[in-house]
Amino acid sequence: MAQQPIEDYGLIGNMHTVALVGRNGSIDWMCLPHFDSPSIFASLLDEHKGGHFKIAPVAEKSTRRQMYFPETNVLITRFLLGDGVVEVIDYMPVGVKLGEPGFRQLVRRVEAIRGSVPVRMECFPAFNYARDRHKVELNERGATFRSDSLDIELNTTVPLELKHDRGGVTAMLELRQGESAVFTLRPLDARHRGEPVINDEIERRLFQTTVDYWHRWVSKSTYAGRWREMVYRSALTLKLLTFEPTGALVAAPTCSLPEAIGGPRNWDYRYTWLRDAAFSIYGLLRVGFTAEAGAFMRWIEQRCHERHPDGGLQIVYGIRGEHGLREEILPHLEGYKGSRPVRIGNAAHEQLQLDIYGELMDSVYLYNKYGEPISWDFWVELRALVNWVCDNWQRKDEGIWETRGGAQDFVYSKLMCWVAVDRGLRLAQKRSFPCDWGKWIRCRDEIYMDVMRNGWSDKRQSFVQHYGSQALDASNLIMPLVFFMAPNDPRMLKTLDALCKDPLDGGLLSDSLVYRYNLREFSDGLAGGEGTFNMCTFWLVEALTRAGRGDATRLNHARLIFEKMLSYANHVGLYAEEIGSHGEALGNFPQAFTHLSLISAAYNLDRTLGDRKW
Repeated sequence: MAQQPIEDYGLIGNMHTVALVGRNGSIDWMCLPHFDSPSIFASLLDEHKGGHFKIAPVAEKSTRRQMYFPETNVLITRFLLGDGVVEVIDYMPVGVKLGEPGFRQLVRRVEAIRGSVPVRMECFPAFNYARDRHKVELNERGATFRSDSLDIELNTTVPLELKHDRGGVTAMLELRQGESAVFTLRPLDARHRGEPVINDEIERRLFQTTVDYWHRWVSKSTYAGRWREMVYRSALTLKLLTFEPTGALVAAPTCSLPEAIGGPRNWDYRYTWLRDAAFSIYGLLRVGFTAEAGAFMRWIEQRCHERHPDGGLQIVYGIRGEHGLREEILPHLEGYKGSRPVRIGNAAHEQLQLDIYGELMDSVYLYNKYGEPISWDFWVELRALVNWVCDNWQRKDEGIWETRGGAQDFVYSKLMCWVAVDRGLRLAQKRSFPCDWGKWIRCRDEIYMDVMRNGWSDKRQSFVQHYGSQALDASNLIMPLVFFMAPNDPRMLKTLDALCKDPLDGGLLSDSLVYRYNLREFSDGLAGGEGTFNMCTFWLVEALTRAGRGDATRLNHARLIFEKMLSYANHVGLYAEEIGSHGEALGNFPQAFTHLSLISAAYNLDRTLGDRKW
């Protein structure tokens, strides 16, 4: 079974874990019981060893279609053959309580829509990233897979055939029009003891319960502008990437999907970055999901009570707040299409990235303004963090892109230090909180003047990546979004013009897609290349939108880039981190930051188009 393109997958989940379901009916990535647990299916990272769970017609040739049940995270994969049509319905039940059928389970229903179609089911798990051996037992409920780290159960009323040599089971079904079969997968633990096998009747109830849950959730959205379907899909995706017990948002639910095929830029994104905070809070609040924003804010507050001995914070944490994310290479896995090494864990947690303090303070400022007032105890921690920024902002760091080529005075990092102090001052004024006003104001102004002196290049007529550099960086597009620069300031407009040149001419814009920086001008300490960064493209849309409030040309350019960018979503509206030279998805998938930036860009572009006077 050849590995599918990254963009060939849909996503299902239950806010504890997810599964990626390919258009060929195969689940090729799933971790149990949580996002950051070891994988049980990982064909995405090794088609031979990784394990998969496939339901598809026996006939190899078919037309395949995939869609979501409208405004839900229930996925439908349809196979159209010459003599029939088969659908596989995949979802993880939500709105189900402990002790009820379907709790924390994967449900797969296969149904013949037209004709009589032979269907094959294959379930070949590979525990602990294919490192652990396991045993398979058939029983009256289906099959049980036992390993040292985890036991799982495949429940079905369909007769199964044991495949000892492959550590799995298969089944053959001859479905006639209107007939269906149900397969469910669950961790085998005490919580599920005594639950019945999910038959057709129970499954139909579960299906309706899950659909109703998602419809109720989407109905809370306040967004009614253009591109509503894409905004809703992004919001639904972000909800799936939320870890319900803590409110944390994983950057992506996968690990080691490459930024360039065959290259080494393969990272584990199943963690929560503080820099996602401001964008998450802003995006969720803008479209009406205040409960999710509040849960994430509580997670952020907990981290502020866990500062390092020097007073600072980590840049990334585990979804429960874990500090240690030891990076490890899995040499036994060949990687997606041979892209090695396969990494789990993330050594970036040891880096210094000063920008996180600006993103943190911006998120708190926004939540205090649009959500709920923050507490005094939270303010005490935030005040200490702002003081830490005042004492440390001049340090070099690894920057937003977590480069591994040595610390620099990155402009974006200095900019976000300014945001940290500025938002601290705004919060203090808004809530009459005590702080060291004189120190903070002096520091804020000093950072501003430092960026203007050292971050601007007269030669490039643009803000640059780091002090002493002539390289451009897409992260500077954030300047007008955080109110550091007016969107129509001549320096900001010149920066936009420089960035909007083709990379061959020194810019970062390839047609409508944006690179984060130009590898011809900046060495990030890593081998290989990379694609364009999706969130940077949406940042450009926002920057052009704000500059275009009095400039029809720039506003039209923003809309064109946005519309083109929508065409790069996959068949069910999902985005990976990057886009390759042939329009293919690259990097971990789907990426939360991309969908957050889509929501923000759509909101601001729609509002500006509605306000225009020409």
